[in-house]
Amino acid sequence: MEDYPAKLEIDYPEKLNRWKTFFRVFLAFPVLFLFVLLAGGFDYYDYGDKVKYLSTAGLLYAATLLMLLFRHKYPRWWFDWNFNLTKFGIRVFAYCCLLRDEYPSTDEDQAVHAELKYPDAKQELSRWLPLVKWFLALPHYFLLAILFLGIFFAVFIAWWAILFTGRYPRPLFNYITGTFRWAFRVDAYAFILTTDKYPPFGFK
Repeated sequence: MEDYPAKLEIDYPEKLNRWKTFFRVFLAFPVLFLFVLLAGGFDYYDYGDKVKYLSTAGLLYAATLLMLLFRHKYPRWWFDWNFNLTKFGIRVFAYCCLLRDEYPSTDEDQAVHAELKYPDAKQELSRWLPLVKWFLALPHYFLLAILFLGIFFAVFIAWWAILFTGRYPRPLFNYITGTFRWAFRVDAYAFILTTDKYPPFGFK
């Protein structure tokens, strides 16, 4: 796992603010709204005609897949966009899960340390494997769905613990961080398409 070309660490906070934790559901709304806007956009109806506004359409997945398939290239700026959007999403969800007190930055890494290796497409990536990566990763989706359900209960318990002690229970912090790390590796493989190395099953 240590050699996998996608790594994630989140600094453990020694002390957390009780009031920021208590009102987190309200404090997180603006930045969560911004991330949803970047990652997908919104639909609305106007005089019976459906008009869809997409700020960016999220990850450049389909375009990257086609570029690898027909040109065997991965443009660097596409990689930078995908990686930075992913890091921003991790910062947002770390904040929503009470892992950190500082408000998520749109451009600074803060306490979230993610690494993703830029691939040499011709040497390291298959032309055809991106067509089936999403399918090969199905076992991960199933397990991650269960783990993310567990995050809901972990955050609920941590919320109470922080209100009374000002500290995040370390086992719960490690569980949530490990799940984010696992999901990040799966994203790198199946959707960001930066590696052909199958993601390992595990938190570390």
